[in-house]
Amino acid sequence: MNFPEELKYTSDHEWVRVEGDEAVVGITEFAQGELGDVVFVEIETVGDELSSGDAFGTVEAVKTVSDLYMPLDGEVLTANEGLEGSPEKVNEDPYGEGWMIRIKMSDASQVDGLMDAAAYKASIGL
Repeated sequence: MNFPEELKYTSDHEWVRVEGDEAVVGITEFAQGELGDVVFVEIETVGDELSSGDAFGTVEAVKTVSDLYMPLDGEVLTANEGLEGSPEKVNEDPYGEGWMIRIKMSDASQVDGLMDAAAYKASIGL
């Protein structure tokens, strides 16, 4: 399994890529594997200010529907519109074209509380 070193991770299986005062968020390769084939991604929080731990959307797979959780406090700037017609990108390229939202971070120091790749791997038993 692939867990890019430059990303940060949450115990809810989201990844975070910091880009200045913004962050791109998606779900990990482990999470998409556990979900199975993703058939629908719903994100209706664009423009909302959310806190870490708040649900920002849902991902529907053949097996289940799961909430997606904010890794950091911030405003949801945009959602990946490409997932509307091609939700399978979450399975095919979870760290690239399968990204879910871009947020404007309220407090960039919260990134320090997220896991690095080694800690995330340990948390899922790898």
